[in-house]
Amino acid sequence: LTQLICDETDRIVTLVDRFEDFADGKPLHQEPLNIHSVLEHVKKIAQSGFARHIRFVENYDPSLPPMMGNRDQLIQVFLNLVKNAAEALGPDAIDGTIELISAYRPGVRMSVNGQPGRVALPLEISVRDNGPGIPADLERHLFEPFFSTKASGSGLGLALVAKIIGDHGGVIECETIPRRTTFRTLMPMHAARDGRMAEMES
Repeated sequence: LTQLICDETDRIVTLVDRFEDFADGKPLHQEPLNIHSVLEHVKKIAQSGFARHIRFVENYDPSLPPMMGNRDQLIQVFLNLVKNAAEALGPDAIDGTIELISAYRPGVRMSVNGQPGRVALPLEISVRDNGPGIPADLERHLFEPFFSTKASGSGLGLALVAKIIGDHGGVIECETIPRRTTFRTLMPMHAARDGRMAEMES
């Protein structure tokens, strides 16, 4: 636990140090990473604090290739999504469950801001909870800046999540019904399965 706290402190300091980079429009530092390692780190943080009363389920595709990304930023993305899921379940949840999911979807193509045509986004990473769901009239506003479903929320969390995912060349979407809310990120596969760099298809 002590090591986890130290690692998180270092990560947050690094993120703060990089705020100037975002303002300057400098290229995002990315490196090959295992998204399952990111998700497991997020789960450990959650289980040591705000989600200690919630059951986690991992549904990972073990064949998922490495992706190019910024580890600190992606930890922030999925930590935010897991925290939102835990808050939706509430502190008294008896059967509250958060599912972490990864899948390879080779046929998925979508429009992405800044990219011509439709882009291949085969890497799917999702956070799902069995909470009450999000009302339909609020769902379409979730990723707008300064919009929040929480009385004390700033409305910046999901907007920042969407920006980070967009900076990585991906998209995020929400699908919600009672007892099944899924925040799904769809990401490009920069590294082919044979290790060569793969271009995004249009």
